[in-house]
Amino acid sequence: MKRVFISFRAEDRPQINGLRLLAANPDFDIEFYDKSVRVAIDSTNAAYIRSKIREKINRTTVTVCMVSELTYTSTWVNWELEESLSKGNAIICMGLRTVRGNSHCRKWPDD
Repeated sequence: MKRVFISFRAEDRPQINGLRLLAANPDFDIEFYDKSVRVAIDSTNAAYIRSKIREKINRTTVTVCMVSELTYTSTWVNWELEESLSKGNAIICMGLRTVRGNSHCRKWPDD
Protein backbone atom coordinates (compact mmCIF):
# COMPACT_ATOMS: atom_id res chain seq x y z
CA MET A 1 0.00 0.00 0.00
CA LYS A 2 1.33 3.44 -0.94
CA ARG A 3 1.50 6.25 1.58
CA VAL A 4 -0.40 9.16 0.09
CA PHE A 5 -0.52 12.88 0.80
CA ILE A 6 -3.66 14.54 -0.55
CA SER A 7 -3.22 18.16 -1.58
CA PHE A 8 -6.33 20.32 -2.01
CA ARG A 9 -7.88 23.71 -1.34
CA ALA A 10 -9.44 23.97 2.12
CA GLU A 11 -12.73 24.98 0.46
CA ASP A 12 -12.83 21.56 -1.27
CA ARG A 13 -12.65 19.60 2.02
CA PRO A 14 -16.25 18.21 1.83
CA GLN A 15 -15.48 16.52 -1.50
CA ILE A 16 -12.17 15.21 -0.19
CA ASN A 17 -13.90 13.68 2.82
CA GLY A 18 -16.21 11.90 0.36
CA LEU A 19 -13.17 10.46 -1.43
CA ARG A 20 -11.80 9.18 1.88
CA LEU A 21 -15.11 7.36 2.48
CA LEU A 22 -14.46 5.20 -0.61
CA ALA A 23 -11.90 3.23 1.40
CA ALA A 24 -14.69 2.11 3.77
CA ASN A 25 -16.97 1.00 0.91
CA PRO A 26 -16.69 -2.76 0.23
CA ASP A 27 -17.55 -2.15 -3.45
CA PHE A 28 -14.26 -0.28 -3.98
CA ASP A 29 -10.89 -2.02 -3.84
CA ILE A 30 -8.95 0.95 -2.51
CA GLU A 31 -6.96 1.73 0.60
CA PHE A 32 -5.46 5.04 1.67
CA TYR A 33 -2.57 5.64 3.95
CA ASP A 34 -3.55 9.28 3.97
CA LYS A 35 -1.15 11.70 5.61
CA SER A 36 -2.85 14.91 4.54
CA VAL A 37 -3.91 17.58 6.99
CA ARG A 38 -7.30 16.49 8.33
CA VAL A 39 -7.61 19.10 11.05
CA ALA A 40 -6.64 22.70 10.42
CA ILE A 41 -3.35 23.65 12.01
CA ASP A 42 -4.20 26.22 14.67
CA SER A 43 -1.63 28.82 13.75
CA THR A 44 -1.15 31.88 11.60
CA ASN A 45 2.62 31.34 11.48
CA ALA A 46 3.28 30.19 7.90
CA ALA A 47 6.70 28.70 8.77
CA TYR A 48 5.15 26.57 11.52
CA ILE A 49 2.33 25.43 9.23
CA ARG A 50 4.85 24.52 6.51
CA SER A 51 6.89 22.49 9.01
CA LYS A 52 3.80 20.49 10.06
CA ILE A 53 2.75 19.85 6.44
CA ARG A 54 6.35 18.94 5.50
CA GLU A 55 6.35 16.29 8.27
CA LYS A 56 3.28 14.68 6.66
CA ILE A 57 4.68 14.88 3.12
CA ASN A 58 7.95 13.31 4.32
CA ARG A 59 6.01 10.21 5.46
CA THR A 60 4.60 9.61 1.97
CA THR A 61 5.74 8.45 -1.46
CA VAL A 62 2.81 9.76 -3.53
CA THR A 63 1.02 13.11 -3.60
CA VAL A 64 -2.48 13.27 -5.03
CA CYS A 65 -3.53 16.76 -6.04
CA MET A 66 -7.30 17.09 -6.06
CA VAL A 67 -8.09 19.66 -8.74
CA SER A 68 -11.08 21.97 -8.58
CA GLU A 69 -11.76 24.98 -10.75
CA LEU A 70 -9.83 27.24 -8.35
CA THR A 71 -7.00 24.96 -7.21
CA TYR A 72 -4.51 27.03 -9.20
CA THR A 73 -5.22 29.99 -6.87
CA SER A 74 -3.98 28.18 -3.76
CA THR A 75 -0.46 29.11 -2.73
CA TRP A 76 -0.58 26.20 -0.24
CA VAL A 77 -1.35 23.60 -2.93
CA ASN A 78 1.43 25.03 -5.10
CA TRP A 79 3.86 24.83 -2.16
CA GLU A 80 2.77 21.27 -1.27
CA LEU A 81 3.36 20.14 -4.86
CA GLU A 82 6.78 21.81 -4.98
CA GLU A 83 7.70 20.22 -1.64
CA SER A 84 6.48 16.82 -2.84
CA LEU A 85 8.49 17.08 -6.07
CA SER A 86 11.64 18.11 -4.23
CA LYS A 87 11.22 15.05 -1.96
CA GLY A 88 10.77 12.80 -5.00
CA ASN A 89 7.10 11.93 -4.53
CA ALA A 90 5.11 10.77 -7.53
CA ILE A 91 2.40 13.33 -8.34
CA ILE A 92 -1.09 12.30 -9.42
CA CYS A 93 -3.72 14.88 -10.32
CA MET A 94 -7.40 14.03 -10.05
CA GLY A 95 -10.24 16.33 -11.05
CA LEU A 96 -13.10 16.76 -8.61
CA ARG A 97 -16.63 16.11 -9.86
CA THR A 98 -17.39 19.83 -9.99
CA VAL A 99 -14.76 20.46 -12.69
CA ARG A 100 -16.42 20.74 -16.08
CA GLY A 101 -14.42 20.29 -19.27
CA ASN A 102 -11.00 21.86 -19.56
CA SER A 103 -11.99 25.49 -19.92
CA HIS A 104 -10.42 26.25 -16.55
CA CYS A 105 -7.06 24.67 -17.27
CA ARG A 106 -4.09 26.99 -17.40
CA LYS A 107 -1.60 26.73 -20.20
CA TRP A 108 1.93 26.43 -18.88
CA PRO A 109 4.53 28.74 -20.38
CA ASP A 110 7.15 27.12 -22.56
CA ASP A 111 10.37 26.43 -20.66
